[in-house]
Amino acid sequence: MAGNTSKKISAASARAHTRKSKQSGKNPFRLSSNMIAPIAVGVLMSFLGYAYLAIRPPAPKTCGSPGGPPVTSPRVKLSDGRHLAYKEKGVAREEAKFKIIVCHGFGDSKDFHLPVSEELIKELRIYILSFDRAGYGESDPNPARSVKSEAFDIQELADNLHLGPKFYLIGISMGAYPVYSCLKYLPHRLSGAALVVPVVNYWWQFLPTKLSKEALEKLLVQDQWVFRVAHYTPWLLNWWMTQKWFPAFSTMEGKLDGFSRRTWRSLNSHLELQKRDRGKYCNKAFMSACIDMIVGFGKWEFEPTDIDNPFPNNEGTVHMWQAYEDKFIPHELNRYLSQKLPWIQYHEVPDAGHLLIYNATLCEAVFKALCSS
Repeated sequence: MAGNTSKKISAASARAHTRKSKQSGKNPFRLSSNMIAPIAVGVLMSFLGYAYLAIRPPAPKTCGSPGGPPVTSPRVKLSDGRHLAYKEKGVAREEAKFKIIVCHGFGDSKDFHLPVSEELIKELRIYILSFDRAGYGESDPNPARSVKSEAFDIQELADNLHLGPKFYLIGISMGAYPVYSCLKYLPHRLSGAALVVPVVNYWWQFLPTKLSKEALEKLLVQDQWVFRVAHYTPWLLNWWMTQKWFPAFSTMEGKLDGFSRRTWRSLNSHLELQKRDRGKYCNKAFMSACIDMIVGFGKWEFEPTDIDNPFPNNEGTVHMWQAYEDKFIPHELNRYLSQKLPWIQYHEVPDAGHLLIYNATLCEAVFKALCSS
């Protein structure tokens, strides 16, 4: 009897609770407003954390650091504690008549091959100094890297190696913006300069809007978008270059569409040389390339048309070598720039592409023209 009475009381209590819930119109399992807010905040924070990790560039492993690649090249230490790796070629610097510093292009290093004959080097007494720009190869990255900082890296490199008060410069492709920087900030240190298929920033203010727009639209669509991201949303570039939804930069995907057929032979030999040393640099190459794009296509501290003639008394010359068939740097833009800066000696090569520097005849023409100044 006691057991039946207990069951009846429990059932009655359950019915009473159900009636009370129905009467109040409340669902006992419904989340209160006090609970929804913390959950929403938690979901939002989780999403933001994922997004931050996706767009944040990975920390590069510097050469010589624990877990990083070994240092195998000579390096100089800069005033801010960073190191620049370098490579020397040609006659001894003490005996050289022409001391030439070469700035490599996008995704490259000091080890790229310049097809200059030993005969020409000895005849003109040329000393060639190539170096890994900040973050590339065995050089340390520069967190504050800018167009301006590149000039002072070059100056410190030259002074550490005792090149003397003046030197010559050659900048290739993306390596041209350090040359522009030296022309702007260190003209007194230059004996001459050569800009070879030099990078153009499609957002330079002096360029006519129609001209820059048409030139940009000549590029592969995927490359157009990479440059736009680098310019407008640089913080997003790391994600853009690694995501799988849209195609990223064509050359980093191994596509040859951006190169003219005339350059394919030079490209194949160039890629073989890069492949030879890829193991040493791959852990930093991606990060360095992204920063290079951000600096090159971002907002500069000046524009090329702000540069005064560095040699008003004709004591030196500045040359620009532009390939007519270049599919990465449309010739119309550099042709226009050379017209705005008449002190630049403009050479437009009709049957060459972006890799003209790897053509032995053209490469030696660049050196001969520079040394003749």
